[in-house]
Amino acid sequence: MFITNGVSCDWIVLGAKTDRDAGYAGITLFVVDKDTPGFTVGRKLDKVGLWSSDTAELYFSDCRVPASAILGEENKGFFQIISGFVWERLICAIGSVAGAQITLEQAIAYAKERKQFGKPIGKFQVVSHELAQLAIDIQAARQLTYWCVKQHLAGTDTVAQAAMAKVLSTEVACKVADRALQIHGGYGYMMEYPVQRAWRDTRVGTIYAGTNDIMREIIAKDLGL
Repeated sequence: MFITNGVSCDWIVLGAKTDRDAGYAGITLFVVDKDTPGFTVGRKLDKVGLWSSDTAELYFSDCRVPASAILGEENKGFFQIISGFVWERLICAIGSVAGAQITLEQAIAYAKERKQFGKPIGKFQVVSHELAQLAIDIQAARQLTYWCVKQHLAGTDTVAQAAMAKVLSTEVACKVADRALQIHGGYGYMMEYPVQRAWRDTRVGTIYAGTNDIMREIIAKDLGL
Protein backbone atom coordinates (compact mmCIF):
# COMPACT_ATOMS: atom_id res chain seq x y z
CA MET A 1 0.00 0.00 0.00
CA PHE A 2 1.27 3.50 -0.86
CA ILE A 3 0.39 6.72 0.89
CA THR A 4 1.37 10.35 0.39
CA ASN A 5 3.07 11.92 3.42
CA GLY A 6 3.30 8.45 4.92
CA VAL A 7 6.91 8.90 6.02
CA SER A 8 6.29 11.61 8.60
CA CYS A 9 2.63 11.01 9.48
CA ASP A 10 1.37 10.65 13.05
CA TRP A 11 -1.81 8.91 11.88
CA ILE A 12 -3.53 7.91 8.67
CA VAL A 13 -7.09 7.58 7.43
CA LEU A 14 -7.43 4.02 6.20
CA GLY A 15 -10.20 2.50 4.10
CA ALA A 16 -10.66 -1.16 4.96
CA LYS A 17 -13.12 -3.92 4.08
CA THR A 18 -15.52 -4.53 6.97
CA ASP A 19 -18.02 -6.56 4.94
CA ARG A 20 -16.23 -8.68 2.34
CA ASP A 21 -19.43 -9.62 0.53
CA ALA A 22 -20.82 -6.10 0.13
CA GLY A 23 -18.38 -4.76 -2.47
CA TYR A 24 -17.94 -1.00 -2.32
CA ALA A 25 -20.73 -0.85 0.28
CA GLY A 26 -18.58 -2.80 2.73
CA ILE A 27 -15.76 -0.28 3.22
CA THR A 28 -15.21 1.62 6.48
CA LEU A 29 -12.79 4.47 7.20
CA PHE A 30 -10.52 4.25 10.25
CA VAL A 31 -8.11 6.68 11.90
CA VAL A 32 -5.01 4.61 12.62
CA ASP A 33 -2.24 5.93 14.87
CA LYS A 34 1.31 5.32 13.66
CA ASP A 35 2.16 3.54 16.93
CA THR A 36 -0.60 0.93 16.51
CA PRO A 37 0.90 -2.59 16.82
CA GLY A 38 1.11 -4.29 13.45
CA PHE A 39 1.25 -1.02 11.49
CA THR A 40 4.63 0.02 10.09
CA VAL A 41 5.78 2.62 7.62
CA GLY A 42 8.14 1.23 5.01
CA ARG A 43 10.56 2.90 2.66
CA LYS A 44 10.10 6.34 1.20
CA LEU A 45 9.53 5.99 -2.53
CA ASP A 46 11.78 7.87 -4.94
CA LYS A 47 9.42 9.77 -7.22
CA VAL A 48 10.08 11.60 -10.48
CA GLY A 49 8.49 14.78 -9.17
CA LEU A 50 6.51 16.26 -6.27
CA TRP A 51 9.50 15.82 -3.98
CA SER A 52 7.93 18.13 -1.38
CA SER A 53 5.26 15.47 -0.76
CA ASP A 54 6.53 12.16 0.63
CA THR A 55 5.04 8.89 -0.56
CA ALA A 56 5.78 5.71 1.36
CA GLU A 57 4.87 2.04 1.59
CA LEU A 58 2.64 1.01 4.50
CA TYR A 59 2.47 -2.45 5.97
CA PHE A 60 -0.20 -4.09 8.13
CA SER A 61 0.39 -7.37 9.96
CA ASP A 62 -2.32 -8.53 12.38
CA CYS A 63 -3.09 -4.86 12.95
CA ARG A 64 -6.16 -4.45 15.15
CA VAL A 65 -7.92 -1.15 15.87
CA PRO A 66 -10.85 -0.46 18.21
CA ALA A 67 -14.33 0.45 17.04
CA SER A 68 -13.66 3.94 18.39
CA ALA A 69 -11.20 4.39 15.51
CA ILE A 70 -14.05 4.39 12.96
CA LEU A 71 -14.34 7.65 11.08
CA GLY A 72 -17.97 8.31 10.22
CA GLU A 73 -20.25 5.28 9.90
CA GLU A 74 -19.45 1.60 9.46
CA ASN A 75 -19.64 0.44 5.83
CA LYS A 76 -20.11 4.02 4.62
CA GLY A 77 -16.45 4.65 3.83
CA PHE A 78 -16.77 4.51 0.06
CA PHE A 79 -19.54 7.09 0.08
CA GLN A 80 -17.48 9.33 2.37
CA ILE A 81 -14.58 9.07 -0.05
CA ILE A 82 -16.53 9.85 -3.20
CA SER A 83 -18.24 12.81 -1.53
CA GLY A 84 -14.93 14.64 -1.88
CA PHE A 85 -14.15 13.58 -5.45
CA VAL A 86 -15.53 16.71 -7.12
CA TRP A 87 -13.57 19.02 -4.82
CA GLU A 88 -10.45 16.90 -5.23
CA ARG A 89 -10.64 17.21 -9.01
CA LEU A 90 -11.42 20.91 -8.90
CA ILE A 91 -8.49 21.52 -6.56
CA CYS A 92 -6.30 19.55 -8.96
CA ALA A 93 -7.55 21.70 -11.84
CA ILE A 94 -6.98 24.93 -9.91
CA GLY A 95 -3.43 23.90 -9.00
CA SER A 96 -2.69 22.90 -12.58
CA VAL A 97 -3.89 26.24 -13.94
CA ALA A 98 -1.87 28.16 -11.37
CA GLY A 99 1.25 26.10 -12.02
CA ALA A 100 0.88 26.47 -15.77
CA GLN A 101 0.59 30.25 -15.42
CA ILE A 102 3.80 30.44 -13.39
CA THR A 103 5.64 28.25 -15.89
CA LEU A 104 4.40 30.40 -18.79
CA GLU A 105 5.62 33.54 -17.05
CA GLN A 106 9.04 31.96 -16.55
CA ALA A 107 9.17 31.00 -20.23
CA ILE A 108 8.19 34.52 -21.31
CA ALA A 109 10.86 36.06 -19.07
CA TYR A 110 13.46 33.70 -20.51
CA ALA A 111 12.36 34.43 -24.09
CA LYS A 112 12.84 38.15 -23.44
CA GLU A 113 16.37 37.83 -22.04
CA ARG A 114 17.83 34.98 -24.10
CA LYS A 115 19.35 36.33 -27.32
CA GLN A 116 20.16 34.60 -30.58
CA PHE A 117 21.23 36.22 -33.84
CA GLY A 118 21.27 39.60 -32.17
CA LYS A 119 17.78 39.69 -30.68
CA PRO A 120 15.69 38.05 -27.91
CA ILE A 121 14.28 34.69 -28.98
CA GLY A 122 10.82 35.96 -28.06
CA LYS A 123 11.02 38.18 -31.13
CA PHE A 124 11.11 35.13 -33.38
CA GLN A 125 7.62 34.32 -34.57
CA VAL A 126 7.89 30.60 -33.88
CA VAL A 127 8.57 31.33 -30.20
CA SER A 128 6.14 34.22 -29.77
CA HIS A 129 3.30 32.27 -31.39
CA GLU A 130 4.07 29.26 -29.20
CA LEU A 131 3.82 31.41 -26.08
CA ALA A 132 0.64 33.05 -27.35
CA GLN A 133 -0.99 29.66 -27.85
CA LEU A 134 0.02 28.53 -24.38
CA ALA A 135 -1.61 31.68 -22.97
CA ILE A 136 -4.81 30.82 -24.87
CA ASP A 137 -4.77 27.25 -23.55
CA ILE A 138 -4.29 28.38 -19.96
CA GLN A 139 -7.08 30.92 -20.22
CA ALA A 140 -9.47 28.29 -21.57
CA ALA A 141 -8.58 25.91 -18.72
CA ARG A 142 -8.90 28.71 -16.17
CA GLN A 143 -12.34 29.79 -17.31
CA LEU A 144 -13.70 26.23 -17.36
CA THR A 145 -12.28 25.59 -13.90
CA TYR A 146 -13.65 28.82 -12.42
CA TRP A 147 -17.05 28.13 -13.95
CA CYS A 148 -17.09 24.62 -12.49
CA VAL A 149 -16.16 25.93 -9.04
CA LYS A 150 -18.98 28.49 -9.24
CA GLN A 151 -21.48 25.82 -10.29
CA HIS A 152 -20.36 23.45 -7.54
CA LEU A 153 -20.62 26.13 -4.86
CA ALA A 154 -24.15 26.85 -6.12
CA GLY A 155 -25.09 23.23 -5.46
CA THR A 156 -25.25 22.13 -9.11
CA ASP A 157 -24.31 18.57 -10.04
CA THR A 158 -20.83 19.07 -11.49
CA VAL A 159 -19.40 15.53 -11.51
CA ALA A 160 -18.87 15.44 -15.28
CA GLN A 161 -17.92 19.11 -15.48
CA ALA A 162 -15.28 18.72 -12.76
CA ALA A 163 -13.88 15.78 -14.71
CA MET A 164 -13.69 18.01 -17.80
CA ALA A 165 -11.88 20.73 -15.86
CA LYS A 166 -9.46 18.20 -14.42
CA VAL A 167 -8.64 16.73 -17.84
CA LEU A 168 -8.22 20.06 -19.61
CA SER A 169 -6.22 21.76 -16.86
CA THR A 170 -3.79 18.93 -16.19
CA GLU A 171 -3.15 18.31 -19.87
CA VAL A 172 -2.66 22.02 -20.50
CA ALA A 173 -0.21 22.12 -17.58
CA CYS A 174 1.76 19.23 -19.09
CA LYS A 175 1.80 20.93 -22.48
CA VAL A 176 2.92 24.25 -21.03
CA ALA A 177 5.73 22.63 -19.02
CA ASP A 178 6.93 20.63 -22.02
CA ARG A 179 6.90 23.58 -24.44
CA ALA A 180 8.42 25.93 -21.86
CA LEU A 181 11.28 23.50 -21.37
CA GLN A 182 11.74 23.35 -25.15
CA ILE A 183 11.89 27.15 -25.32
CA HIS A 184 14.64 27.08 -22.69
CA GLY A 185 16.59 24.74 -24.94
CA GLY A 186 19.46 22.86 -23.30
CA TYR A 187 19.23 25.06 -20.22
CA GLY A 188 15.73 23.74 -19.63
CA TYR A 189 17.13 20.26 -19.09
CA MET A 190 19.45 21.48 -16.35
CA MET A 191 18.42 21.21 -12.71
CA GLU A 192 19.41 24.83 -12.05
CA TYR A 193 16.45 26.12 -14.07
CA PRO A 194 12.99 25.89 -12.42
CA VAL A 195 11.26 24.82 -15.63
CA GLN A 196 12.60 21.28 -15.17
CA ARG A 197 10.71 21.03 -11.88
CA ALA A 198 7.47 22.07 -13.56
CA TRP A 199 8.11 19.46 -16.23
CA ARG A 200 8.55 16.75 -13.57
CA ASP A 201 5.81 17.85 -11.19
CA THR A 202 2.98 18.39 -13.68
CA ARG A 203 3.13 14.93 -15.23
CA VAL A 204 1.41 13.24 -12.30
CA GLY A 205 -1.60 15.54 -12.68
CA THR A 206 -3.11 13.32 -15.36
CA ILE A 207 -2.74 10.32 -13.03
CA TYR A 208 -3.82 11.26 -9.51
CA ALA A 209 -7.30 12.35 -8.38
CA GLY A 210 -8.59 9.80 -10.89
CA THR A 211 -6.69 9.24 -14.13
CA ASN A 212 -7.74 11.30 -17.13
CA ASP A 213 -8.78 8.05 -18.79
CA ILE A 214 -11.31 7.52 -16.00
CA MET A 215 -12.35 11.17 -16.25
CA ARG A 216 -13.19 10.64 -19.92
CA GLU A 217 -15.19 7.56 -18.96
CA ILE A 218 -17.23 9.68 -16.51
CA ILE A 219 -17.78 12.32 -19.18
CA ALA A 220 -18.80 9.69 -21.75
CA LYS A 221 -21.38 8.24 -19.36
CA ASP A 222 -22.76 11.73 -18.74
CA LEU A 223 -23.21 12.00 -22.52
CA GLY A 224 -25.27 8.81 -22.46
CA LEU A 225 -22.59 6.67 -24.09
